[in-house]
Amino acid sequence: MATSQCCQNPPTLDPVCGKGHMVHDLGGLKTYITGSPDSKLAILLISDIFGYEAPIFRNIADKVATSGFYVVVPDFLHGDPATPETMETQTSIDEWINKHKMEQGFEEAKPVIEALKKKGFSAIGAAGYCWGDVKQPISILGAEIDRACPPEMAKEFAEILSSKPEVDSHVKIFPGTEHGWTIRYDVDDKTAVEKADEAEKDMLDWFIKYVK
Repeated sequence: MATSQCCQNPPTLDPVCGKGHMVHDLGGLKTYITGSPDSKLAILLISDIFGYEAPIFRNIADKVATSGFYVVVPDFLHGDPATPETMETQTSIDEWINKHKMEQGFEEAKPVIEALKKKGFSAIGAAGYCWGDVKQPISILGAEIDRACPPEMAKEFAEILSSKPEVDSHVKIFPGTEHGWTIRYDVDDKTAVEKADEAEKDMLDWFIKYVK
């Protein structure tokens, strides 16, 4: 369940930010794309509740692209990202979540992946914020201060995943961090930036290891 913590530090959205470009239809969704189309390795990035026009989020996509990946960031929220106004109470949060259920995003990701396969990409990885599935190698990077997924819950995930030796997994908790620390942080806070950079490196290392 989403909590008020999910709504802290909302970004100022910018539809033209980032080094990539927009396409109006990738698997039926408007999508931000960055990286070389000559790559055979694609990454699907899935935003948090504030959507795909968040500058830090697109910056993450651009960084992943510099390591040789073709990165796609679809608008799974269909032009309706969360705003501080719509996130004022738990009731309004729940109403918004009901319009943008994880199951819906899961189904909408399928044609995006199929579109990438048709373009000739030989391997496709994915990373999301508050989204997930456990059928492929998975890395979970968690915050120490997170009401939606506290460290105790992350440890339970680790125990469950360890019982599936056929699925490689990695669970890491970042001390002193709060929910959203990888994508909604104060760029003037050196410690916050360092921890976000560490998480980005961990994610990229995971991609390099498995998306090949």
